[in-house]
Amino acid sequence: MPHPRPLDIVLHSASRILEVAFDNGERFRLPCEYLRVNSPSAEVQGHGPGQKVLVSGKRNVGITALEPTGHYGVLIRFDDGHASGIFGWDTLYDLGRAYDTAWPAYLAELDAKGLSR
Repeated sequence: MPHPRPLDIVLHSASRILEVAFDNGERFRLPCEYLRVNSPSAEVQGHGPGQKVLVSGKRNVGITALEPTGHYGVLIRFDDGHASGIFGWDTLYDLGRAYDTAWPAYLAELDAKGLSR
């Protein structure tokens, strides 16, 4: 079954939240930090299964620009200079659906490795 399509995307710069609404009625408020540490770029995801990098130190990262990329996603430019990896609409939807479990797991992994946000 295909993923829902986006209806609206709004950057709330002051709160560092990217809000994405989909045509199935779901709306996600995704922290910039969460998006940055889960970037679909090879720098974060690696070049194959099991190569994802644990990114730390991004607590205060923000987004400087959103650049639509065709009909399939958006390039997010972060204020730490990271601007590789296109966030497809499916990726943003999946990140939104996974947030409640993925974010605590990320925090636990940072803690286990003695790293900070």
